[in-house]
Amino acid sequence: MDKFRVGISAALRNDDASVVIAELDFSPLENDDRVAVETLPPIGSETLTPEMVDHLDAVVLMLERVDDSTFGPDSKLTLVARYGVGYDTIDVPACTRNDAVLAIAPDGVRRPVATTVVAWLLALTMRVHEKDRIARDIPHGWQTKTDYNGIGLVGRTLGLVGVGNIGAEVARLMQPFGMKIIAHDPFVSQSEVAELDIELTDLDSVFREADVLSVHCPLSDETRGLVNARRLGLMKSTAYLINTSRGPVVDEAALIDALQRGAIAGAGLDVFEQEPPDPNNPLLSMTNVLLAPHALCFTDQCMRGLGDADVQACLAVMKGDSPSAVVNKDVLDRERYRQRLAEYRDAFA
Repeated sequence: MDKFRVGISAALRNDDASVVIAELDFSPLENDDRVAVETLPPIGSETLTPEMVDHLDAVVLMLERVDDSTFGPDSKLTLVARYGVGYDTIDVPACTRNDAVLAIAPDGVRRPVATTVVAWLLALTMRVHEKDRIARDIPHGWQTKTDYNGIGLVGRTLGLVGVGNIGAEVARLMQPFGMKIIAHDPFVSQSEVAELDIELTDLDSVFREADVLSVHCPLSDETRGLVNARRLGLMKSTAYLINTSRGPVVDEAALIDALQRGAIAGAGLDVFEQEPPDPNNPLLSMTNVLLAPHALCFTDQCMRGLGDADVQACLAVMKGDSPSAVVNKDVLDRERYRQRLAEYRDAFA
């Protein structure tokens, strides 16, 4: 084994092989004589094929898809690293069946995305968007400013759908604001969130009681359309919805209807069912909605953190260790995967 071969998503590279995002630093791989780095074919969100990846030991992916068809009979691919934390483009069982570990970058997004939620929460409850608009309408707008009072947060209820990596960080950041925090997460116990002063409850109660509801769950068959017409109907007419997870978790047509009818007060959306959305999507013209192009958390620290996590995942596997943030933990006990790690350890450690 002469080199540890890593394929980098074409979406992260310019034509001259420089990085698209200035804060990305692949130099720990590129400057290591034991590593050979190449750029993957520019396939967008299509599925990677064996011809593209069978000769590689690791890949760092943006929107490329991976399923059983990605792995040929002689595939060397051992690490699939996502530049982010979402993995709805990756067939997780397929990775396990083919002895490839799937790694994500939770440390890179934890604080940036949680900060995004706080930004949406404050902007919505303070009605910043509307106040910005009337401030530009001189003198009429200034005369109407008391029509746009926000809501104070002390004693109000923040509802979280999911208390994982990001949901828990939101709870930490919101501690000084004096909100009551409730949440639903079937994978978390009350004792695990006690230090965050979160009260776990059923899903309908979160929708019913929240003054601001923030969605923090991965996209899966179980969560697709989780925020539907019935649950939106449970919300207070004064409540706000925030979604920074994945667009299809929210039934967008039901949300548009709720917003148009005033069934809820507003929404902050960083994600959409279709990205980019149709230019005629009613959300784009609503004054009670704040929007971002699946990028509100994009900061220098976020971009650097995601890249650093993927680099460290590659280096860990090259040295014969598993990455720190593994999605498909079942693969860790598979004989062929463990054999591959031993081979890397012998060759590169």
